[in-house]
Amino acid sequence: MTPIRHNGSAGSDNDAVLDAVRDCVLAVGVRRTTLTDVARRAGVSRMTLYRRWPDVRSLVGDLMTREWIAVATGAMPGRRPDVSARELLTQGLVDAVRDFVAHPLFQKILDVDPELLLPYVLDRRGASQEALLELLAGVLREGHADGSVRTAHVERQARAVLLVVQSFTLSLRTMTDEDDPELSAEAFLAELRSVLERTLTP
Repeated sequence: MTPIRHNGSAGSDNDAVLDAVRDCVLAVGVRRTTLTDVARRAGVSRMTLYRRWPDVRSLVGDLMTREWIAVATGAMPGRRPDVSARELLTQGLVDAVRDFVAHPLFQKILDVDPELLLPYVLDRRGASQEALLELLAGVLREGHADGSVRTAHVERQARAVLLVVQSFTLSLRTMTDEDDPELSAEAFLAELRSVLERTLTP
């Protein structure tokens, strides 16, 4: 849900730094994480970090982009000739919401630093949202081709689906009552599946 920043450094080096900032954020939250802490955990100098990222928030932005895209792409089932694109997409989106809600970094940010997510809900799309829209559009086109998805303007359809899924991801815990099985997280995920099926079925 955040913009990708192109830092011009090797991916493995970036991953080591992003792993370090993830550990810091999980331990103390974003506001208490410093570049010094990240540099120490990553085994690099502060100046190395400053050359790539101006501040902790830009580091966290890249971290969220990496983590959110990995969750979404990891939840999508592999293509199968006996399963329609709509079924694959619906299953993948429901699984993605479940995985997001359980993701330790996502939980930590919602608990401690939820304001980090607000710009990407209220003001602008970020790089992970753009990547998810591209993924959605590709599967929707497959669904148009195999007849399993209602034909519509593909970019509008992808954005509408993302609006639904994003709402469930961000607000699911505000609506659940785990003492009532009819209002549990899994019950709402079943409802999400129904919403998506009804939206996408021709």
